[in-house]
Amino acid sequence: MTEILEAPTRTGREPRPVGTVLVTGAASGLGRALARAVAAAGGRPLLVDRVAVDAGPELGDALSVVTDLADGRASEQAIRELVTAAGGLDAVVTAAGTDSCGALGDVAADDWEKVVRVNLLGTAAVIRAALPALKANRGRIVTVASTLGLRALPDASAYCASKFGVVGMTRALATELAGEVGVTLLVPGGMDTAFFDGRPDQYKPGPDAQLNDPAEVADAVLYALTRPEGCEVREMVVCASTESSWP
Repeated sequence: MTEILEAPTRTGREPRPVGTVLVTGAASGLGRALARAVAAAGGRPLLVDRVAVDAGPELGDALSVVTDLADGRASEQAIRELVTAAGGLDAVVTAAGTDSCGALGDVAADDWEKVVRVNLLGTAAVIRAALPALKANRGRIVTVASTLGLRALPDASAYCASKFGVVGMTRALATELAGEVGVTLLVPGGMDTAFFDGRPDQYKPGPDAQLNDPAEVADAVLYALTRPEGCEVREMVVCASTESSWP
């Protein structure tokens, strides 16, 4: 006799609306893909970058601000003003990032430290500025680490230090904010963006490298942002199936 399996019972709970989402690094790459995904899903993106962001009609009623995350205090002020102008906030995605490749002794100290200031301290500054508005709406945070926040490579000490720090900070925040603000750690692999432009060839992906489409990663972020109340995606790795830095 053939056993008949019943379909799993659905909870019937509706996904959380996307709402107003602040995205750093919104001028290009993953940040731009996230802004598009938020707008396409009916949300309102708030765009943060160190250069002016051309919102265009595809991003609807987006607001934007120019600030350099290497200056944490100035960025906090800019973000508070942006959130006030938007009338509130439902989520933050910290997609901005930078790198300075090379052996520790070969990378200028200012360049090395800027990577940490932008990637780690800048992430903390953004969250700090947004936290009151996020708590008011029981909002959500998605931090963007990297597979190099879990696995170290040579000539990447600044980037690894910053992204390992993002991993640790995010895990601590998930505990600290449990029940108040949802926290998700995103660990993306290499993406097909301008992130690798301008590097020496030795620090670029090889000609056969398979890089992920940032739009695919943005879709995964939207999934995390829209889980029903009480359900959270704590951590997720999104990468090409042949990603060499994972696991």
